[in-house]
Amino acid sequence: MTANNINSGLPVLASSPGPIPKIALLGNPNAGKTSLFNLLTGLRAKTANFPGTTVDYRFANVEFGEQNTKLIDLPGAYSLEATSPEEEVTRNYFQDGTADLVVVVVDATNLHRNLFLVSQLIEYKTPIVVALNMMDEAEKQGIKIDVPQLKEELQVPVVAISAKTGLNIDQFKTVIGNQIKHGCQEAVSQNVCGSCQGCQYAARFDWAEGISNRTVDRSQTQSSPSKTQIAVDKMVTNPITGLICFSIVGIFTFMVIFWFASFPMDFMDGLFGLAGSTVGQWLPEGDLRSLITDGVIGGVGGMLIFLPQIMLLFFMISLLEDSGYLARAAFVMDRLMHRVGLPGKAFIPMLSAHACAIPAIMASRVIENKKDRLKTILILPLMTCSARLPVYAMVVAILFPDQPVFAALIFAAAYSLGILVALVIAFCLKISILPGPTQSLVIELPPYRFPSLRNAFLTSVDRATMFVKKAGTMILLFSIGLWILATYPKTSEKDLSIAQTQRLTQLRTDDLANETDNATIFLRGIKAENSFAGQIGKTIQPVFSPLGYDWRLTVGILNSFAAREVVVSTLAVLYGSEDDDEEKLIDSLKNARTTDGQKVFTVPTCLSVLVFFIFAMQCLPTTAVVRRETGGWKWAIFQLVYMTVLAYILAWLTFSIASYWNI
Repeated sequence: MTANNINSGLPVLASSPGPIPKIALLGNPNAGKTSLFNLLTGLRAKTANFPGTTVDYRFANVEFGEQNTKLIDLPGAYSLEATSPEEEVTRNYFQDGTADLVVVVVDATNLHRNLFLVSQLIEYKTPIVVALNMMDEAEKQGIKIDVPQLKEELQVPVVAISAKTGLNIDQFKTVIGNQIKHGCQEAVSQNVCGSCQGCQYAARFDWAEGISNRTVDRSQTQSSPSKTQIAVDKMVTNPITGLICFSIVGIFTFMVIFWFASFPMDFMDGLFGLAGSTVGQWLPEGDLRSLITDGVIGGVGGMLIFLPQIMLLFFMISLLEDSGYLARAAFVMDRLMHRVGLPGKAFIPMLSAHACAIPAIMASRVIENKKDRLKTILILPLMTCSARLPVYAMVVAILFPDQPVFAALIFAAAYSLGILVALVIAFCLKISILPGPTQSLVIELPPYRFPSLRNAFLTSVDRATMFVKKAGTMILLFSIGLWILATYPKTSEKDLSIAQTQRLTQLRTDDLANETDNATIFLRGIKAENSFAGQIGKTIQPVFSPLGYDWRLTVGILNSFAAREVVVSTLAVLYGSEDDDEEKLIDSLKNARTTDGQKVFTVPTCLSVLVFFIFAMQCLPTTAVVRRETGGWKWAIFQLVYMTVLAYILAWLTFSIASYWNI
């Protein structure tokens, strides 16, 4: 049997200029491919899309021996039969012959299943090296593998390693270096299917089973999982206790995120505060200094101070995934998701949407049924993505300063509310415009493992870097644009004097003592109110008045529809905060007053803002991706409209109820 020569129309990664050899890294899910890539590349990895596609891949220059190479982390796959866009790109990559060498990562604890992919790879002309990973886990389970015999059976180099502990990594690098140095001699062609006709899968599994039986000694392994694992699995996969465990894990995760993030956030507060004051001393007083300190440093810093919370979110998700818990959480959630019309495969895109909806929407391609996939896409932006975290943190800092338990509960409630409403919307879609049966979940429950802290750290750094690159440029441009709108036209000194005089006549005697501290904030507010931004906000503000928003908060809401990340920097500019320090920014928001002297950020208003940001579709790049993935603007516009209307109605209800009960 030869490799299928199917032309999918998807372009393959173009060969890079120069003589640098390209090494493709491939493996089954849960085989440790990501851990090996992180071990070999550290913080040098970069993320991009395959040309002509939206499929992500990572790459880095890595030295093996004295040879500099380009290591490419291809999408994970069980097979090269291309049942998803990711597998299609991977298959095309091999058919094109772009790679000079393929490293296939194989799980030593499940050799039989992993050899299926190897059987497909050895039929291509690209040389192969098998990285027999998780040897430490195999040893713990009493599995003994005859590596020389396995090498003889496969007729390709085989290296027993552990990406987690670093076992034999130097030997692995030497083997790769030798393969590259000697011109990557082609692997011996094998006919793994024999004379079988029309049953390729059966033949491959028979071949893999035969090699596994001849090379693996399981006489010392346990015949069944331990009593502890069975007991834990019964608890975390039970329909009732599983949901309780999921809730506890979620609350604990958000407590860790909120509490631990306070330390690096305090450091970044001081760093941006020092940067603003230092630059302010260097530049003469005027518009240029205001632009740099308020527009650039204040705007960008207003978002970046929340970056530690975003990194901790990715860190915790990576730990939960490596431990084997997330697969069990998917199993528990599948029962609930099926009842509302979502397939079990939707859990993974829904989980990744808590980082960013864009890759989650692309990940929904693994859902074969068109209606199921469309339902999943339409609800994914309801998941709390990392771009919402700065807004949540801002609201929590106003309501519950120095109270991590209450803050964690608010975070958990926000995440839970997004998930709950997403399930309700999915059910409504099922019984209305997208009816039909849903597919059952088929998922592998990996063994429990102690998660890799190194892998979690590298994953959080990688994802945070992507977030900063994606949001940084946009936030910088928005911050400068907002500074211009909030600064011009300038209010004359005469008008400022008149406004200050009117304010003093309205103040009570006991308020005059604090007027020295409040006068500066008041005058900044007058300048902002008379600016272009103020004029726009006051024109549109009646629409958002039922939600408890003043004109400045209205401008922040409008700007957030381009990107949620800009709302904090918007408020920092419009509410007259010249400091990048988070504490001073929060103080400015707490002290903000409407034109009639009422506090802006009351408890009802804060809750209204929180609810609005949970449900609103405030990400134009996501809308563009939905248009591309659904083949037109119909569903993209439908999603934008229904989420905006939903956010408005629920925010109004929240504000009205909270105001009625004097919360």
